[in-house]
Parts: sequence; C-alpha cells; structure tokens
Amino acid sequence: MLRLRWEVWFALRERAVWVTLLLAFCASLAAVVAGVQSVSKERLLLQQLRQSNDAERALVVDTSSDAGDLAYGAFHLTYDPPSSLAFAATGTRDSLPFRHRIRMLALEGQIYEADVGNPELSLNGRLDFAFIAAVLMPLMLIFLLHDSEAGERRAARHDLLCVTATQGKRLFTLRALLRGLLLWLVVVIPFIPAAIVEGVSAVGGLTVLGITGFNMLFWLLICRFVVGRIDAGPTCAVCLLGVWLALAVLLPATGRLVARGLVDVPLGGALLLAQREAVNDAWDLPKEDTMAPFIQRHPQWESSSAVEKPFEWKWYFAFQQVGDQTVETSSQMLRDGITQRDRLMSYLSMISPPLLTERWMNRTAKTDVASFHRYETCVRAFHASLRNHYYPMLFGEQSLGDDEKVELPTFSPCNKVAPT
Repeated sequence: MLRLRWEVWFALRERAVWVTLLLAFCASLAAVVAGVQSVSKERLLLQQLRQSNDAERALVVDTSSDAGDLAYGAFHLTYDPPSSLAFAATGTRDSLPFRHRIRMLALEGQIYEADVGNPELSLNGRLDFAFIAAVLMPLMLIFLLHDSEAGERRAARHDLLCVTATQGKRLFTLRALLRGLLLWLVVVIPFIPAAIVEGVSAVGGLTVLGITGFNMLFWLLICRFVVGRIDAGPTCAVCLLGVWLALAVLLPATGRLVARGLVDVPLGGALLLAQREAVNDAWDLPKEDTMAPFIQRHPQWESSSAVEKPFEWKWYFAFQQVGDQTVETSSQMLRDGITQRDRLMSYLSMISPPLLTERWMNRTAKTDVASFHRYETCVRAFHASLRNHYYPMLFGEQSLGDDEKVELPTFSPCNKVAPT
C-alpha cells in the first residue's frame, strides 16, 4: 500500500501525467455536457411537437364532417424518445430518423422523406462519451505509457529500479496499471453524476463503466507489450500510434465503406419517388385497376368495393395503400440491407476493440440499428391501426360518430416491440 501511494505521488508530480489527466477530464466533461444538452433538446422538441400535434388534430376532428376528411387531415406524431443513456452514446439518432408525422396516406413516402444528418460527416463517430471512451482515451493512455521505461533508461535508473524494487520489473506494470486507472477515473467521473441526473439504472451505469474499463485494459496490455520490447520512447510512440490508427480509425472507417460497397441498399429517395409515382399514376387508371390489388390484400371489403362516383374516399385511400404495395419489396430490401451492413460491422468489431466498445455502448443506450428497426416497426404497426380504424367507415360498414373521433388511434412508443 505504501508503494502504491508513492507511485501515485510520483505520477502526479509529472507534468505530462496531470496535464493529460486534465485534458481527458475536460474532454469527457464536454462530451457528457453536450450529450445531456442534446438529449434535453430532443425531449423538449418532442414535447412541443406532441402539444402542437394534439392541438392541430383536435381542430381537424372538430371540423371534419366524414371519415375521409378526418383520415386525410389528421396528422399523428410518431417518435422514439431518447433513453436515459442516450446522452452517452448517440448511435444512429443523428443519421436515422427518430420522429415522423404520419397520416393515413401511403406510408413508405412518409417514412423515407425524413431529413437526417449527413452520415459521411460522422464516419468515424460523433464526439460523445462513447467516442471519448472508445477512441480518445486509448490515445491518451499511449501518451502516458509510451515513455514509461525508456525515460528511466535515459535517466540511468531502469536497471537499478528492477534490482532494488520489491516487484522488480513488475514495478513498471504496476505503474501502467495505476496510470491507466487514474485515466479511467477522470474519464468516467463526469459520466456518473450525469447518469444519476438522467435516471440511468444501476445495471446500465455499471455496464458503461465496465465497457470503458474493458477498452482501457485492452490498450493497457497493448502498451505494456510494446513498451517492454522497444527501448526507445519515440519508437514505442510510433508503433502504438500505428496500432491505434489502424484499430480505432482506419479499420472502422474502411469497414463502413466496404460494407456499403458489398451490400447494395435501395436509396430511400428513390423508393419515395417510386411510391409517389405509383400513387399519382392511379388518378389516370380505371378505378377497377386500382381496387383489384387492394381487394386482393383485403378481401373482406370486396362486397363494398365498387366505386360509382368520380371521387370516393375509399378509392383514394385504396390506391394510397396500393402505392405502398408496389414498393414493399424495395422497402424490405432497404431494411434488410441496413441490417446486413450492421451485421458486417459487428463481425469487424471482433478485431477492433474501439469499434466494439462503441457498439456495446450504443446497444446499451438503445441507439443502435436494432433499436431503429424496433421504432420503424412500431410506426408501421401504428399506421396499420389507423387503417383498421378508418376502413369500416370508408367502406360503409359504419358511420363516423363521436365515439370514432374519441377513439382515434394515438401513438405511444413501443421500444420493446421486436422487429419484423
């Protein structure tokens, strides 16, 4: 214990050590504060959108005279609220949509018209706590340890320390562990109060701390392996920086580009255009041609499917759904392609601990691709509930009354729904 206290004292006497620890603390603090602010803005935005959407929908309900008017004019906000750990790991929330305004029109166009950030700008990850722990913390550890033995050799103390110290050469391993522990502490200290304020569960918080510690331990072993075999500090630094650059930057970035090249995914914009063209073309087609594919999917409405007027709401909403049916194969290919790309990245993470660290944190924070698919599944299920609510009224089985207005489907997040 006395030896450990001395080593702490020696470490904190070195300017390079405490400056590095200070920079690590500031970087972690900045990332955590920015993450908390970003999540707070998301929650505030969703609250404002819910309020405005409820007020707008109430107005539409009061002024609508029939089911078609109500189905056409009523917007419904769907959203995936940030989890308590979203402040630490942004994941897909800055590249894939987490909110939509849905009507009972063709769904595919509404899903893929969302405006999201440019994924190229976040190729190496966003500057959040997960990025600090996965990518920047190993770089700071390399700076702390690359000269740990070479510096003692230059001062002609290396052999003397190995002979006189109780632990012998294990003294340098103890020093590395101590400095790694100090670095880990200053990185996670800003995370802990933020996790408490955000209401993170004990399991979730400990999982993040454990993931961060795993990444630290991996790089600690790499540093000790290299430092123990190379006498010159600058040479150690170059070797370690090369390993860091390969595992933390080049491998993940190249893997994302390769995954995009190997897995062909339809563009959401092209899918949206194809769906809208199918809907627009329906205006010029015979009404029987529109109703036939709809009735094939919904045979229960065949007896009341005849369209006898130039315009009827049941015909209008039928060709909206037929527009979705024309692109459902491409839509499924897009979802499957995103999943396949994500699976390839999971394989790559087995040889890239920084990438594995980020993916674990995203999964823990429910900001990974699987969570996005759960949200999209929830949106599709809600849209189906809208159709089930309106079709009996559109096809004359029942009329629009006060009960149907009151019972209008309302979206609620369903993060635990399994993707289909």
